[in-house]
Parts: sequence; structure tokens; C-alpha cells
Amino acid sequence: MLLMFKVKNYTSFKNESILDMRATSYVQHPTHVIRVNDNLGLLKATALYGANASGKSNLISAMFFFEQYIFSQFINKKENEDFESNEFGMKMKLEPFSLSNEINDASEFDIIFLHNDKQIQYGFECTSKEVLNEWLFINDKKVFERTGTEISFGNKYQRMLGAYKKLPAERLYIAVLEYFLDEEAKKVVLGDFISFFSKEYNVFTEILFESTVKGLAGMVGLSKKLVNNTEYRKKVEHYLRLIDVGIKRLEVQTEMIFDERTGKKKKEKVVRTVHDIYDEVGNIVGEKLFDLRQESTGTLRFLAYIQNIIEMVSNGGVFIVDEMSARLHPLLTKLIVDIFCSSQNEKAQLIFTTHDISLLNKNQFRRDEVVFVDKNEGGESSLYALSDLKVREDASFNKDYLQGKYGAIPIFSYDNIMGGEMNG
Repeated sequence: MLLMFKVKNYTSFKNESILDMRATSYVQHPTHVIRVNDNLGLLKATALYGANASGKSNLISAMFFFEQYIFSQFINKKENEDFESNEFGMKMKLEPFSLSNEINDASEFDIIFLHNDKQIQYGFECTSKEVLNEWLFINDKKVFERTGTEISFGNKYQRMLGAYKKLPAERLYIAVLEYFLDEEAKKVVLGDFISFFSKEYNVFTEILFESTVKGLAGMVGLSKKLVNNTEYRKKVEHYLRLIDVGIKRLEVQTEMIFDERTGKKKKEKVVRTVHDIYDEVGNIVGEKLFDLRQESTGTLRFLAYIQNIIEMVSNGGVFIVDEMSARLHPLLTKLIVDIFCSSQNEKAQLIFTTHDISLLNKNQFRRDEVVFVDKNEGGESSLYALSDLKVREDASFNKDYLQGKYGAIPIFSYDNIMGGEMNG
């Protein structure tokens, strides 16, 4: 579970910005909080609002870049193939804030999360050419800290890591440890770190997601579990029927599929959607199988979402999505938020950007669950929660937002818009 993510000097985030998932002392919507202990509760959902180009997508991009930068440096690719930086044909590039006459080419990232009853903090500061600083703490105890190519260790880890002090300036020390440590030491130092990112940390940028949705119709981006596990498939079918898009169930068939790499056909399991056929008076008279390409982009998007959501609510995870409401009816977006915020969810978190103000109300969210991303005249993005603004519990969140009381909206004058036509 995520406690905090920090970014500094990346794209539009010039100054330090922190996405804080720790719940305040608000008593509203108690089921929206995962209670870790008497002193710590974590939010199950955070909605990010802001004008176009305010920096919402840049924050999601920072969270994606952070993961990809780390695991693209891991040498044991076969063990960590989920983290190939070019997995989706995307090259992640470090982009420091550029709208300043004082150019700083060093970006900083930091994360704190809970996994397997441990609190882990990891971060680094880097340029496109070298790593300047890096740190890892487990349960507030230092594992290592790095300045340039100099490494210091916590007392508990000195003997375990002390032999590995040499490292190239351009490589993360955590990647050096992943390569050189024996399996027992690797499990102690990196086991929970790698496990969290491989099993729980899921980031979907809008560009990335569009590419997977388009590929979804061919290879479905469908999990093997959906194809092979009947009980799991029934859960997915339940939600597909719930959203009323005409899908009765999913059917798995074995078909001969053309393999572009070999130029030959091979047997492969494919998923089809099943729709009822009706006569002229509305009676069901049969069924018809649809290829996934025949379903709407919104349906495919929801299908991709719900697979991740079912897995995370069951096993734990952080679902981070840019423009989650794109191509979805507002009620479907609300359904996803409600799944995460329900009392049945005790392990999963949702972080998403949206322009859907139908959700922006006291019945849907606590004040600490709503975060605004705003950009000043200098092009610098910043984050602040509705709770930071000391907004009343009974305030009309969406109405006040549209009136500009919270900022983070586009500012323009209707007189200026119509002026050219009126005076022309």
C-alpha cells in the first residue's frame, strides 16, 4: 500500500510535490480508509482534478517513469521481464522542468510504501547521465545511502552489503545489489521491494493504455487467469452484466490464429463475448458470439480495468490510472470508485486523474480524497488536497470548483471569446 510519492524537477513539477495517501482525522466515509494501526490510516482512493495541461498526466508519468527507470537497469532481465522499459514500445526519457532561465538537470523521486508488514522508503536523484543521490530505508532503518559513487550502510546491513562498494556513476546501486547479492541477501534487502512493484504497483498512462486497449482486441491484454480460471471469469462476467452493455457471458474457444512471426497458423485460446439474439417482439431466440474488436472502446477499457481491479481488491495493489473516466459513462467510473471504497476492499488503492465533476461531491469523497493539480503562470505544477483548503464538510464541492473557489480550472472570459464574433 502506498503512503507517499514525491517528485521534484520532472516535467512541469519544478518544486517538490508530494502525493500523500495518509488519511486525515475526518470521520466521514470511514469505509474509505484502510486502518493500518491506531495512528495510521491510508486512503483507498484519490481523485486528481485540474485543468487541461495542469500537470495531472505529468504526475502519473512521474510514477510510471520512476518504476521504469529502476527496473530498466536491472541486469537479470529474465527474472524481471515485466519491467522492460520498452515493453509497450515506449522509451522513458528524463525530462526536467525546462521553463526557467536557471536550468537544473537533476530530477528527484521518492516513495514510501507498506508491503508484507514492512515500511519501505526508496528514492534517488539523477540526471540523464548519472545518479547523484540514492537511499533505501526499511522500517525507518537505513539500508544504504549514496552520494555520487560513495556508499554508506546502516549497522544492520554493513556486513551484508559492505563488499559491494564499487559502482558506475550512471547505475542505481539497487540494480548493482540485484545483480551481485546472493539469493538469501537479495531476499532480505530487495525481496519486498521487488515484490511490491511486480505485484502491487500498476500504472496506466493514457498513451500506454490506449496502445493496450487497441491491442486488447487482438491478444486482449487479457490475463491468463481470465482464459484459464472459470471462477475468475465468472467474476468478470458479473461486472460486465452489471454495466448493461449487452454482454451475457464470455466464452473461451481454441482457434487457429495466424502467427506473424512464423508466418504459420497455431492453436490459441481466444475470448469471445456472447450476446443474445432477439426476434421482432423482443423474445430471446438465440445467441451470437462477438469478436472483441466488435465491442466498443469503452467496453474494452472497462474489461481491462475490471481484471486489474478484481485481482487487486483480492490480493492488494495500487491502481494508478491517467484519465480513468475517458470513454466511460460517469456511472461506470463511479462503480469503479465504489468498488475500491467499499468495506469489502481492505488491501487496494485507486489513484486516478479525471475531469468528471459528477463524482466531485461529499457523498462520493472525503475532503482528503480530492487532490487538485494547478499550474501557475511560470508553468510550474503543484498539488494540494481539498482538505488543505479548510473546506467545510457540507460544501458543494463541484459547484465551488467550477466557480473557481479551489483553483485548478482554466480561466477565460466569455466576453473575450464572443468579442471577435460580436465586433466582427
